[in-house]
Amino acid sequence: MEPVERHVLEPDASFDGGDLDCGNGLLLLIRQHMDPLERGGLLEFRSTEISVEADFPAWCRMTGNELVSWTKHGKERSFLVCKGALADRREHQALARSHTALGLEVVPVTIPSTLPAPAPAPHIPALAVMGVGSWPRPRWMLQAIHDHIEGRLSDADFRATADDATRLAVQSQLRAGVDVVTDGEQRRDNYASFVGGRLDNCRLIPLTDLLPLVDHPEEFEREMQSLDVPAAEVRHPAVFGPLGRREPLAREELEIVRAITDRPVKIALPGPYLLTRMMWMECITDRAYRSREHLAGDVVRVLREEIHELLAAGVALVQLDEPVLSEVVFTGAKNTRSFMCGALSEKGDSGTELEFARTLINQVVAGLPRARLGLHVCRGNWTPDERVALTGDYRPLLALLGSVDVGTLFLELATPRAGGLEILAELPDDRRVGIGVVNQKRREIETVEEVIARGRRAIDLLGEARVLLTPDCGFATFADNPVASPQIAEAKLRVIVEAAERLRKA
Repeated sequence: MEPVERHVLEPDASFDGGDLDCGNGLLLLIRQHMDPLERGGLLEFRSTEISVEADFPAWCRMTGNELVSWTKHGKERSFLVCKGALADRREHQALARSHTALGLEVVPVTIPSTLPAPAPAPHIPALAVMGVGSWPRPRWMLQAIHDHIEGRLSDADFRATADDATRLAVQSQLRAGVDVVTDGEQRRDNYASFVGGRLDNCRLIPLTDLLPLVDHPEEFEREMQSLDVPAAEVRHPAVFGPLGRREPLAREELEIVRAITDRPVKIALPGPYLLTRMMWMECITDRAYRSREHLAGDVVRVLREEIHELLAAGVALVQLDEPVLSEVVFTGAKNTRSFMCGALSEKGDSGTELEFARTLINQVVAGLPRARLGLHVCRGNWTPDERVALTGDYRPLLALLGSVDVGTLFLELATPRAGGLEILAELPDDRRVGIGVVNQKRREIETVEEVIARGRRAIDLLGEARVLLTPDCGFATFADNPVASPQIAEAKLRVIVEAAERLRKA
């Protein structure tokens, strides 16, 4: 380790070791000053003995204490050492500082001892038509989302407003004639970060609130400027303690849909890899979790709790959204901020990340009925501008898609950015595929003949029993950035329904 101009961190204790060397009393003084410190505490000592430069780092390595930095000015040297690992300090001491800065208090987490078993649910037939998840929100619903997040609207008033918006979304789907309905994700600010307002020890906060807590605020601020909207308007889930699920994430969504229709219901949830990448923020999360793998374990747990309860309540299909998988494999300068999520944590090489994602997904769904589980992958859906979204076929993801334990893959395929359908012939025969047959980003309504042609190609390739028909993605993945109007969304679903009817008769 090379000397630095000055120590960045402030010590908790310090002393002057003079000209003592490590074999002549200096180590005893170090122990005397270090022992009273908590693990993660910082000790600074000064020395004029040249041999300490080599001997003290060796002592640190042998004892498991971390040499943080050292300085040299003339004959005097200053060493800053952490009792244990510096990560311990960040986890135990800096955690309290971050809580104070964010005004948040850690609450105890309750982990259920048992999880309910799945209840029976309607079978979803071949060529069934359904949306992917989201539906455009009315303007008054958007206002309610913002008011609720910012504390200006009570839970009861928000629930009543969201129920009204959900009725409109479901009625539109029913008019179009879909076989499976969603609630349109009306309660969510977007498809993934909404969990920040519902999990214990996790909150939705503006990205600008993180600036005082990061090591390099100016660099962080420049990074945020690459987002599609100002950082002050982007809210992100910040994890500041152990994740818990005291309240359901999507049970209200199911209940209101059930009150409107008896058709099968699909609920979409953010997948475990996506949530881990979103929630692992070195300026916050590493003060509650020692690593992103440690965090991922709790993400898996809360998702399993949620899915068990949804299936026990009779949800026909739970869909895990993992669009960030395409960010892993499709690289390039224009793709850096593809999901309007500037705080996505850094990733490793694609092979490592895909294996990590596969492991997490399979941990979430382990032991659950595969036929009632799905996975959705797309290439970015925050804007209708096709030029700024990711591009590439499913070849790099094929091994993962074939090895996750879900029964249905919901794949973007209508857009030319997704490449050809033929690659999917290599998927296992027991996977159904929700084929994207309309592009939700296009204002133009596809013709029934266009959709029939896409459906026919899928049937010829996979067999009718394995094909479901959907849009490429949701119509309003991000509440404030819908890619279609409610009228266009309903018209596109109606075209798919008519095409499905004609395909069944063929």
